[in-house]
Amino acid sequence: MDTITRRRLLTAGGVVAAGALAAGATAYALPDILGFRSEEPNGRILVLVTLYGGNDGLNTVIPYADPAYAANRPSMAYPADQVLPLDDGLALNPALKGLHRLYGDGRLAIVQGVGYPKPDRSHFRSMDIWQTASPERPGTTGWLGRWLDTAGRDPRLAVSFEPVLPPLLAGARSAGATVPGGTLDLPAGVTSDILTGLGTPSAGESPERARAAACFADLVRVRDLVAGTAPEEDEEPDEEPATATGGQAPALDRQLALVTRCIEAGAATRVYSVSLGGFDVHADEKGAQEAILASLDGPLAAFVERMAGREVVVAVYSEFGRRVRANASDGTDHGTASPVLLLGAGIPGGLHGDPPSLTDLDDGDLRHTTDFRDVYAMLLADVLGADPEPILGGWTGRLTFS
Repeated sequence: MDTITRRRLLTAGGVVAAGALAAGATAYALPDILGFRSEEPNGRILVLVTLYGGNDGLNTVIPYADPAYAANRPSMAYPADQVLPLDDGLALNPALKGLHRLYGDGRLAIVQGVGYPKPDRSHFRSMDIWQTASPERPGTTGWLGRWLDTAGRDPRLAVSFEPVLPPLLAGARSAGATVPGGTLDLPAGVTSDILTGLGTPSAGESPERARAAACFADLVRVRDLVAGTAPEEDEEPDEEPATATGGQAPALDRQLALVTRCIEAGAATRVYSVSLGGFDVHADEKGAQEAILASLDGPLAAFVERMAGREVVVAVYSEFGRRVRANASDGTDHGTASPVLLLGAGIPGGLHGDPPSLTDLDDGDLRHTTDFRDVYAMLLADVLGADPEPILGGWTGRLTFS
């Protein structure tokens, strides 16, 4: 890596977002969350699952009965006898057996065709849009960070079990807590000395740059906390660089086990953020995606079963779907609309919203039928008991279940 600046590290590594830095993200240890209690009733809990890399929605919720599906994906399409049928000519990927069982029990809601206007196919930009809920212009705060600003500003109300805080938990005046549960991998070439240097304020810096420096210093603390020991001076990461397509977080089952432990201990936390990376597949995609979906299905279905009877709602999303037509490498390129999965207390199962057309396309891409802010508005209002309009920049839409 060339000369490394704070901004360059953010852009190249994606290890932590500018919004999180500006808000002052702080690392906590698990006992801090387990001991977090409230005398008031907690209310419902939101568990947000981010799928990094752009999950292919058309091979997740499969329109197997639509002739255009097989026509566009001759080597990638699933035939009817290989899928897990739902309703209306749709089916789940064969790797999603646990979620299919929950759908049959009326406990899995699938919101179809979720996206936003003028979609961006960049992982970084699209994930920024989803996490800030600001499609029109780059945002500096996350949608759940803004909720945190209105909900008491205690970082322990919104907890991430990823190595660093995701932008969605960064507010203007507060930020959620990071409880690292795995390893923290830095981009290639970024040593402890470089990271420490970025965390050292310089004379004459603006207050914003000084705050950014302070938060890089926090990142050093996170790394030390994860490792349990001070890093070696000449330490180099062995893994691939962290990117916006994920891969930094511990395994999903490990993250959800920590969420389970906190909820069952009665922690007053209202929001948990977990993630699963690896969806950025462009070649030989069918088998690879099926394997990743299996790593989502088992832990997620087990978590939902264990949370039965508790006031817990799970939402699963990715930054975009894929293009309708397969590419020459038996994969798909970055696309647009994709389904959002909802499970848990008070969520009526079934198919919701309109399926995107496979023939009325926008330059080869699906046209979204549900704005993602409608889903957020429902989660804010129905799960977190907040007024969504000021948090979502005046957005007045809301997902309703018919």
